[in-house]
Amino acid sequence: MLYSRIKGTKIIRRISIPAAIFVYAFLIVGVASAQSQENIDINELVKKVDQIYRSKTSYAEFEMEIVTPRWSRTLLMDSWTEGTRRTFIRIKSPKKEKGVATLRSSNEMWNYLPKTNKVIKIPPSMMMSSWMGSDFTNDDLVKEFTLFEDYSYEFIQVEDAREDMYYINCIPREDLPVVWGNIVIAARKSDYIPVWQKYYDEKGKLMRVWAFSDVKNFGGRKIPAVMEMVPQNKEGHKTIIRYLKAEFDMPLDDEIFSLRNLRAQD
Repeated sequence: MLYSRIKGTKIIRRISIPAAIFVYAFLIVGVASAQSQENIDINELVKKVDQIYRSKTSYAEFEMEIVTPRWSRTLLMDSWTEGTRRTFIRIKSPKKEKGVATLRSSNEMWNYLPKTNKVIKIPPSMMMSSWMGSDFTNDDLVKEFTLFEDYSYEFIQVEDAREDMYYINCIPREDLPVVWGNIVIAARKSDYIPVWQKYYDEKGKLMRVWAFSDVKNFGGRKIPAVMEMVPQNKEGHKTIIRYLKAEFDMPLDDEIFSLRNLRAQD
């Protein structure tokens, strides 16, 4: 049996001998049981958080602002999704990046670069790499993995907890090719809408904070219209996504999610 002490609190996790051994340390002052969380079904809560931007189908227009200490730029783009299975994203501006497109179908992903007129297949090992120089990864944009299906989770207590929030710790399954040791989520009790997600590495170091704000109604659904990703190991860096339009559960042409559509231009 292994254990680690975190700010005076002992956290014990049983680990089988053949398994790779990782000790997850994060800023927790204690672990709370589901019973202490007003008997809330944690599965439904995580599913709600996981699907906040998902539906049977969706379309969105949004801008992505990438900020660094030396430069900043804003990309305008469209995206289409079909559940968690297929995603298509195309950049509309600025002119320098116009036409760059990303397609994911099941567990395969491609990028199209109009300057070279090439379609590049992205290997699974690159899913955690930066997308278009932003602080979001390929997986963040196309959501290859889901918290509900690919992570285990539990209610926890955190420092400076708010009475109107639930806090959940999520640990990826052992065979999941991600770099995170765990993800801590804060979600509103009133409607389960996430307020922030904190990503820790396998040594318990906070690596990035993903904040959600400006909840708006798009097509009858309330979602945070602004998402801000702040890496903790890159001072002065952040990426902000602002939703301008969003529609859900409408018919979509199957041709949208095709390799041929990658090369199509508006």
